[in-house]
Amino acid sequence: MSEDLDEPRTIDPGVSVGHVHLKAADLARIEDFYVGLLGFQIKARLPGALFLAAGDYHHHLAFNTWQTKGGQPAPEGTTGLYHIALLYPSRASLAEALRRLVRAGWPLDGTADHGTHLAIYLRDPEGNGLELAWDRPREQWPRDPEGNIRFVTEPAPLMSFFEED
Repeated sequence: MSEDLDEPRTIDPGVSVGHVHLKAADLARIEDFYVGLLGFQIKARLPGALFLAAGDYHHHLAFNTWQTKGGQPAPEGTTGLYHIALLYPSRASLAEALRRLVRAGWPLDGTADHGTHLAIYLRDPEGNGLELAWDRPREQWPRDPEGNIRFVTEPAPLMSFFEED
């Protein structure tokens, strides 16, 4: 058995993140933000829980108050979730999300052009970090001379989100 553990292993490249389930303090605030502002659909309600999705998936996001109703966000300097990245299918759909946030006066933590994708950073009503992102086509991703992805962080003015793909 230990011999098997010593062999390098790689995960199947078809694996993806199916959903994220978070502890919450107030499901009404969660619903107002994720459904009312970002446009997710409610897929299910259980006592103390809310399940949301984009489209016909069973759920992308779940929130529960089973242990945290009325609780506080984790204090700065503690370990845990940094952010959830919500990947939009087009630059235009990401721009629409940005438009909604700006109209609502929702505070943004920042924006960035990472070469591989454009990103908008913010916090949800519970203080969870969110990255709203659009991936450029893979053939446009910056690469080093060996062909590895080269991550960058460049400024992304708000107007850059409204340019054509």
